[in-house]
Amino acid sequence: MTINEMNERKRELGYSYEQIAQLSGVPVGTVRKVLGGTTKAPRFATLQALEKLLNPEKGKAADREIFHDPATVRETALSYDVKKQGEYTLEDYLALPDERRVELIDGVIYDMSAPKGYHQLIAGELYALLLAYIRSKKGKCLPFISPIDVQLDCDDRTVVQPDVIILCDTEKYTPDRIVGAPDFVAEVLSRSTRSKDMILKLHKYQHAGVREYWIIDPDQKRVLTYLFGKGDAGRKPDEGENVIYGVYSFQDQVPVGIYDGDLLIDFSQIDEHVSPWM
Repeated sequence: MTINEMNERKRELGYSYEQIAQLSGVPVGTVRKVLGGTTKAPRFATLQALEKLLNPEKGKAADREIFHDPATVRETALSYDVKKQGEYTLEDYLALPDERRVELIDGVIYDMSAPKGYHQLIAGELYALLLAYIRSKKGKCLPFISPIDVQLDCDDRTVVQPDVIILCDTEKYTPDRIVGAPDFVAEVLSRSTRSKDMILKLHKYQHAGVREYWIIDPDQKRVLTYLFGKGDAGRKPDEGENVIYGVYSFQDQVPVGIYDGDLLIDFSQIDEHVSPWM
């Protein structure tokens, strides 16, 4: 049942938004946003509740479909979107419900599952060490930990949420998001993000002008580092430019390249703190 069909049924039944909210259990503000078209990608549970009220037979069919195949939940929810993958923009991204965590890369929306606890512990430990170093040097760079939106290419087709970043060009900071490439990015791998972080984001970060990218792999207990350039933040790499690549274990001290190795991250300490909780 489409949103237009729901609105037509609403008119046939003579329901007000308040009546629909009372009968469906959906908050009246949400009902207004969904049926009014403000929310472009409503939560499936919301659509299901509205459909059960406005078209009971379809609501029962949807229940049977979900019971037999949970994988259809996301597919059904996406059927209410009006665009194809590759066509989404920043406007669509911002219209999504706050509880739906996604990234937008080259017009494609990627759903993000909630990270594991140890994922957050690793990111938090790294962020704390970076923050302590920057403060000790009275530096002007700003470290951030996810969730923070980064409009990577300064266009309306890519918004990512790296796990940890360092931003030295504070002109790129806005209260809503970072607009442009950070200097340093670290991603902690999970099963759902491994391929995206190791291939797609590696390419995106390099060509957007990120100076240094770390891929932290909790399963293999290793850190892959890429130093793309020591020039100005946001500088695009030259064709064929060499990339300094490093592989470290969780027992190593990993140098932060944008600080010319003056800062070493002791991953043995991070591993000691995090391992009991993995």
